[in-house]
Amino acid sequence: MPSSPPRIPKACRQVLSLDDFEKLARRHLPRPIYAYISGAVEDNQSLAENRRAFSDLAFRPRMLVGVAQRDLGFELFGRRYAAPVGLAPMGISALSAYRGDVVLAQAAQQANVPAIMSGSSLIRLEEVMAVAPQTWFQAYLPGELAQIRGLLDRVQGAGVQTLVVTVDTPVAANRENNVRAGFSTPLKPSFSLAWQGLSHPRWLLGTFLKTLLLHGMPHFENNYAMRGAPILSSNVLRDFSDRAHLAWPHLAAIRKRWPNQLVVKGILTPEDAVHARDHGVDGIIVSNHGGRQLDGAVAPLRVLPAIARAVPEMPVMLDSGVRRGTDAVKALALGARCVFVGRPFNYAASVAGQGGVAHAIALLHEEISRDMAMLGLTRIADITSRCIRPVASPTDYFPITSNQP
Repeated sequence: MPSSPPRIPKACRQVLSLDDFEKLARRHLPRPIYAYISGAVEDNQSLAENRRAFSDLAFRPRMLVGVAQRDLGFELFGRRYAAPVGLAPMGISALSAYRGDVVLAQAAQQANVPAIMSGSSLIRLEEVMAVAPQTWFQAYLPGELAQIRGLLDRVQGAGVQTLVVTVDTPVAANRENNVRAGFSTPLKPSFSLAWQGLSHPRWLLGTFLKTLLLHGMPHFENNYAMRGAPILSSNVLRDFSDRAHLAWPHLAAIRKRWPNQLVVKGILTPEDAVHARDHGVDGIIVSNHGGRQLDGAVAPLRVLPAIARAVPEMPVMLDSGVRRGTDAVKALALGARCVFVGRPFNYAASVAGQGGVAHAIALLHEEISRDMAMLGLTRIADITSRCIRPVASPTDYFPITSNQP
């Protein structure tokens, strides 16, 4: 983290937690854009379960340890970061915040935490890497080797050191909430969409019209080696429709061609974690896509310990549902090397740009540091399974004895 805390933007002075950003973003963003970020799929079962999983764990604090000096630093892929939290990939973030991909990557690099740029982004990868060269890149790959090779060559040419391959999107998810709120891919002009823009003038002027004036119509820039379709084009559906053929042989080919760090995102079983390790990947992100793909998929936190045990020789990371420093600490205690957070950073960027994202990172950093102190810990390496236990059951308060009926 920077030696002095970043200046808090005026819009964020009442923001005391990550959840506060969502309340501000709901007012700031047009309803379809907010729905795209906030929503999950179908009945939101996985979205709710992601949060519930953290609530099912309680802490075991130790006292009188001496915690005046605390170090949140940790090492990952040969680099030392300031805190074990990072920015998850967030698609079309430049539609919710002006130059959103740049804003997110720059804030993360300034705070010295990892950030992953989404393949479903509206700003060219090369532009982001020019201003934030430590950024990871997440790819949604088609099941076609020639196109995969072309994208890999482009990503390597941009200077990316860590490639993240997302594997949990073989088909488009059933995001009914997007349809009900008026969001579609591609975006379809309508009176309702126009009214949403006009009724949110700060977003209209400061994000959408500013983007059109200075950069032209947004395109999906990084799905392939070449530029993708504009957000209003029907070809968007074609560009996102050829992932069902992606399989383990493609990952083997990627590993053979890609010379740098390779991470697989979207693993939810120990079996797939072992397959990934055997195919030569360098790390795994346990994730159910923030509840945005298969509704009813298990919460990543619940399977994290088994996956970490299955592949102890590689870093296992986690996203989906992290909203507090306490959430991060629980995930670290169960075996995660670090955690990634998505929606709150997107909201922060939309509300206050890079300063908002910096404030969000600082809030998490401060929460983790405070939580470690109250747990009696001074280093990230001290966070182990001894720090937590399942939430108490009735028998913890009323033990069953032989004298009881």
